[in-house]
Amino acid sequence: MNSKILLLIITLGLSNYGYAGEKRIYAWKDQNGVLVFSDTPRKGATEVKLSSQSLTMPAKDIATLSSQSHTKKTGFGIAIMSPEHNQTIHENTGTIYVTSRVMPSFKAGYTIQLLVDGEANGPAINNSVFAIADVEAGEHMLQLRLFNEKNQIIAVSEPRIFNMRRKGKIHSN
Repeated sequence: MNSKILLLIITLGLSNYGYAGEKRIYAWKDQNGVLVFSDTPRKGATEVKLSSQSLTMPAKDIATLSSQSHTKKTGFGIAIMSPEHNQTIHENTGTIYVTSRVMPSFKAGYTIQLLVDGEANGPAINNSVFAIADVEAGEHMLQLRLFNEKNQIIAVSEPRIFNMRRKGKIHSN
């Protein structure tokens, strides 16, 4: 009996050890040309380099709410590719990866800023993949803003809603 408990404790300890390391994200195109992201490497995949190791939520920035009305028509668009609208994400660490697409293409000097629940999640960056850590359980809204080289907003994505579920976390709806 004691050896079974000891084996269980060792197994749980080793499983937690695997989560302590740095997470890596890999990207590839499937047979339909769709860009796929995963934490499991595969042949032909390239590692996605995140622009920031800091995954903390910044303080509230209410200035981001008023600037959306000043967006000019430029022929550019930006969209959130993942997570899907109304997707429920079951992730006990509260980590989520947000991927985006710029149309017609992401030009040099352009940057993207992620908004979470209407608040800027850090400064605009020159990367189309964002990692957010420790997202609270419940419903959240994501939106992206595309800036040109003069730091002017040239496109804003449609809002995207997702639901975070965290085992063992108490949340109210």
